Amino acid sequence: MQYRTFGNTGVKLSNLGFGAMRLPRDEQQAIAVLRRGFDLGINYVDTAPGYLDGDSEVFVGKALKDGYRDKVYLSTKNQILDDSGENWRKRLEDSLRKLDTDYIDFYHMWGINWKVYQEKIDVPNGPLEAAYKAKEDGLIKHISFSFHDKPENLFKIIDTGHFESMLVQYNLLDRSNEEAIAYAKSKGLGVAVMGPVGGGRLGAPSEAIIKMIPGGVKSTAEAALRFVFANPNVDVALSGMQSIEMVEDNVAIASRPTQLSTEEIERINAMLEENKRLADLYCTGCNYCMPCPNGVNIPENFRNMNYHRVYQLTDYAKRRYSHLVDRSEHAGACIECGVCEPKCPQKIKIIEQLKQTAAALS
Repeated sequence: MQYRTFGNTGVKLSNLGFGAMRLPRDEQQAIAVLRRGFDLGINYVDTAPGYLDGDSEVFVGKALKDGYRDKVYLSTKNQILDDSGENWRKRLEDSLRKLDTDYIDFYHMWGINWKVYQEKIDVPNGPLEAAYKAKEDGLIKHISFSFHDKPENLFKIIDTGHFESMLVQYNLLDRSNEEAIAYAKSKGLGVAVMGPVGGGRLGAPSEAIIKMIPGGVKSTAEAALRFVFANPNVDVALSGMQSIEMVEDNVAIASRPTQLSTEEIERINAMLEENKRLADLYCTGCNYCMPCPNGVNIPENFRNMNYHRVYQLTDYAKRRYSHLVDRSEHAGACIECGVCEPKCPQKIKIIEQLKQTAAALS
């Protein structure tokens, strides 16, 4: 296993972290999978109160018994439901009880954005004050946040200076936070990444992505993980592992001394830029074509077509398309009224492209 220094915290973390959102539902199986990861050198586990309908924190807490607690750094989260520091403290205490531990190493303001930070976190008697008090009391070691907002607002939250680490989305298909990740690293924050396999998107087979690495990889997931591990500004990437086999496979990938050469990184970046260019020719996702009078979700249909046509993630694209069928938003529902086409700044022949999408994905 490879280890990296986590910002200015002084902590050394395994570059592979255990995301505990997709653990087996059976308690004993979940504990066995977690401990196999710990035994192989994973020393960071991330959970949250809502994962597995509330069972994830319980399973993680039990897995950390029998001598594991002092070897593994524990991360969980507090959903900012209001601007009350007192309520924030109660949620913290609930997590401590479920985890059956005296302290949490990295405690996250959960899924925040800039508006929530301004209106609900950094306010008198609010969660931020409560977090500093909890740290003073020894209940948490480090104040952290996880983020869902526009990349430009990530810079603002970093610049508040109140946080020691962050958890953000980053993968081959979504590099929108890449500059902010580098900025956070330069400011001394520990950087944890969620979704390195794109929330399952990059678990599906794709020859186009596998071929990005000239030396060859066994799977799309391996290519995705190695891409994230190769970023020197990422300290730890979380993987939601459901089986011992998956743990062992991911640990083998994470244990490579060198993930990608400089030439391979340059090749991948060039191919990603070309793929983005091709995708933008098809649809930039500007939404000017919406709403459709017949309820067709045009941008989402085209997004799925990009997964199929540009990235060759066809199985994943078809699964997503089936959800549109369930909601009657699929490409096949187009009645060719033509309202959308004059609105498209790309001058895309939307009706024809919707026909192609329906033919390819239905």
